Amino acid sequence: MATPQIIRTPGGEELVVITRAEYDALLHRADHEAEEDADDIAVYDARKAEAVDILPQAVSAGVLRGESRLKAIRHWRGETQLYLSFKTGIGQGYLSDLENRRRAGTPETIAKLAQALDVPVDWLS
Repeated sequence: MATPQIIRTPGGEELVVITRAEYDALLHRADHEAEEDADDIAVYDARKAEAVDILPQAVSAGVLRGESRLKAIRHWRGETQLYLSFKTGIGQGYLSDLENRRRAGTPETIAKLAQALDVPVDWLS
């Protein structure tokens, strides 16, 4: 690579003179890096879209402490059993039984709870 020539304008701006081959090589490298960046962004976006199905850390921590998913999600959402009961029309005692694994909910009940807690049904299945 030839040594670039630097020219200073009367206003003090520095201009760099390089060969056409060096200029073309710089453009090629910049295009290649832009393609790599676009690929990285696409991979990131795909992984982020997949992350919808991953339980939040606070929910996972609750499950690891022994809570049911329903209870961990309700805590994560900051809801009380009473409020969730009001929001879904499901009795508070029944919710307690579901959270404490004394009963299994019907698919309709699970769907209501998922909607009220704004989570995918799979999170409560």
